[in-house]
Amino acid sequence: MKPFADEDVEIYIQSKVEQRHYLVSKAVEEVQKIIQQLTLEISDKATRFQAISNSGIHNENIKDQPALLAKWSAMLRGKRPFHSSIQVLAPSQFLITVPLRGLTGYRECQVRHWRYYTVHGAKLLSSVRDPEELHQWLEVEQFSKSLQQWHETDVNIEGDLVPAKVLIVFRELVEKSITSCNLSSKVTVLESFSSVVRVAVETSESQVEVELVPAVEIPTCWPEKARWPRCLKRWPSQEKVQCIKSLGFDLLARSNYHWQLCFSRAEHILMEGLDEDGGCRMKCFRVLRQMKEDVWCAGNKPVITAYHLQTVLFWTCEKYPRTKDWRCFPEAFLRLVQKLHKCVSQHFLKHYFVKNTNLLKYTNTSDLDLVARKLAVFLENPVFCLD
Repeated sequence: MKPFADEDVEIYIQSKVEQRHYLVSKAVEEVQKIIQQLTLEISDKATRFQAISNSGIHNENIKDQPALLAKWSAMLRGKRPFHSSIQVLAPSQFLITVPLRGLTGYRECQVRHWRYYTVHGAKLLSSVRDPEELHQWLEVEQFSKSLQQWHETDVNIEGDLVPAKVLIVFRELVEKSITSCNLSSKVTVLESFSSVVRVAVETSESQVEVELVPAVEIPTCWPEKARWPRCLKRWPSQEKVQCIKSLGFDLLARSNYHWQLCFSRAEHILMEGLDEDGGCRMKCFRVLRQMKEDVWCAGNKPVITAYHLQTVLFWTCEKYPRTKDWRCFPEAFLRLVQKLHKCVSQHFLKHYFVKNTNLLKYTNTSDLDLVARKLAVFLENPVFCLD
């Protein structure tokens, strides 16, 4: 262990961070190729699902909207490659969204009503609980155009598109397609206590656990629940805010009744151009992520993921918007670690766009306390492990 010095930071980046980037990029490429083959087979079997290559700007649901396609192309031109369907939570833990087909012309639902059914369609005496802040109901009538298949009872109850039922249909398709694609040696469906679909994918270096999530991509509006940006904030710029909000959001099937709001395109644009002013925000983030994976919260299923770190970065950028706040790496990095320590210690990290949501609400508190103690040790004596 050596003192926290600029030379050590550069050695750490070259020996650890850049090696991680190479290995993760290679894993992403391999996993993407396999899941593309799998989802292409699924889309051939079932009209409601698209291959992952159709995510974002390539989604078939927007192919008849040339103005939107032109705007997106202009915004993404010159940007680093972006796998809009793949989220790397940890080196061996990915989340991949699978775009749904045949749901276009989304509008927010204004009328609230109670639901009295189970996910299997049985009647209940008391109503199903309301969705949490990051979730919502989804009715097929909220779309001006919808395939007839979305009105069928295998996914629809009383006009609601039910995530658990969509996941049941999807899981069956995944299992059948693994066999028909001859992918049994590379992809295995994992057992799950909930309705989510997880698979283990064998790559040349290791096994990666992937959660496959059906997603309704909504590129045409910004959700009312995301009251962002907050007043009088200097970061990001108003120009970037307008760009981000014009990319819309997604709804993910990850629970029984309610669809989860997702802002992957918005988050990608926020991460792009972080250091146009010559700052060290991305450098801080990459080192923070590496330290988290090496020292503070290692393992295949960490309680703190890259997504949590990204959220911490966004909040810190908003609080410290000035260029001079990000000129000195040691100061900026320690500020970021302090913010992470505060969130982990308090078991509370607000979602960046839907601020009433605590991203650590259902995380094991004992695990969080262990991470907090490790962060406290680092803050008392900031050193990098260069072994």
